[in-house]
Amino acid sequence: MRIIKLNAIDSTNSYLKQLSMDELVEDNTIVVANYQTQGRGQMGTTWVSADSKNLMFSVFKDVSYLPIEQNFFISMAVSLSIIKSLEQFLIPKLHIKWPNDILSESQKICGILIENVIKQNSLKASIIGVGLNVNQTNFEELPKASSMYLLTGVVFNLEEVLFAITKNTEIYFNLLNAGKHQQIKDSYESYLFRKDKPSTFKNAEGSLFSGFIKSVSNSGNLQIMLEDQVIKEFDLKEISLLY
Repeated sequence: MRIIKLNAIDSTNSYLKQLSMDELVEDNTIVVANYQTQGRGQMGTTWVSADSKNLMFSVFKDVSYLPIEQNFFISMAVSLSIIKSLEQFLIPKLHIKWPNDILSESQKICGILIENVIKQNSLKASIIGVGLNVNQTNFEELPKASSMYLLTGVVFNLEEVLFAITKNTEIYFNLLNAGKHQQIKDSYESYLFRKDKPSTFKNAEGSLFSGFIKSVSNSGNLQIMLEDQVIKEFDLKEISLLY
């Protein structure tokens, strides 16, 4: 495992992506930064973090063994790696808000950004960015955010947390490589936020509707049971979960 430590960078994902274009990057290469000036999240959002308080890193994973239509299993494996690591540090009431936000109760403590490297219509590698709120105490402009410290009252060693995540990532990607897809999917779904609870969603047109989260498809679409007992699939661009 190669670990590249940076004091400040625009984005660890961008750095690792550029590095992979410039040289042959080995599996499990990690780029970790004390501070990101342009941290990125899902759907073009930004990830804001206090300097040296949180864990911001990206890891390069060889996923050439995975068919391109099963790329969402990468997201499931990473989400579970984070969840299992946080359980080791006794973080309570953990959930995965589809597709891969990590919550404690209903507060977000971790965001994941996955950028796949695809060549000739085949998956080659995945650059996985993780922003985990560890010791930050103030989230004034983010009322739904929290940190490991705020949830437990414990100041955590960032390197210990990173080590736990890298070990669990190795475990889950070994399962992925071994074809244990159903095991990964079952575990992922067991942590789904608001699974089997009445929830409100907003569609791309801004209209609200109600339903029950039941599962995800192998391609990563959210499967929701609507009021007429029909289960319908939605992708990330089509809906957002409100509550």
